[in-house]
Amino acid sequence: MTLPSKVLQFCPKCGSNKFVAQDEKSFKCDDCQFHFFVNSAAAVAAIIENSKGEVMLTVRAFAPNKGMLDLPGGFVDPNEGLEHALKRELHEELNMEVDSLKYIDSFPNQYVFSEYTVFTTDVGFHCQVSGWNKMHIQDDISDINFVSKETINWDSIASTSIKNIIRSYWGLPTE
Repeated sequence: MTLPSKVLQFCPKCGSNKFVAQDEKSFKCDDCQFHFFVNSAAAVAAIIENSKGEVMLTVRAFAPNKGMLDLPGGFVDPNEGLEHALKRELHEELNMEVDSLKYIDSFPNQYVFSEYTVFTTDVGFHCQVSGWNKMHIQDDISDINFVSKETINWDSIASTSIKNIIRSYWGLPTE
């Protein structure tokens, strides 16, 4: 894990190298006095069940955690709501349409990308979807699997936050 204090070296406003970490979540520029806060990024994840009641897990096509299992979803874009982000992500990744969604729970995560730790809040939703006959895997997914409480391999899940969303959905204790 590479913390922001090890990566952020220059002020994003004036470019000064006098961009000093104030604590683990904020920086201040000694030249222009710009104060920058490291905030949590929002991400969404979908619990989708097949007709057998099994949960769909996707196989990550790229780093981080290439080859590990995940829930379909992704980051919320600027000026986008959680629900819209989830609908967009399911369309982009699986060509599926969301008919309804229901909030499950949210959990913190540390998503390391390009040697930089992005602190996220991962928000889980149970989704009813349509378009199973038009579904095709695209974007950053290489495959899908369906699992039940009895068949899930918790060690193959990419992050603790995703494990916790699934556990919460199934009424299991979270980590």
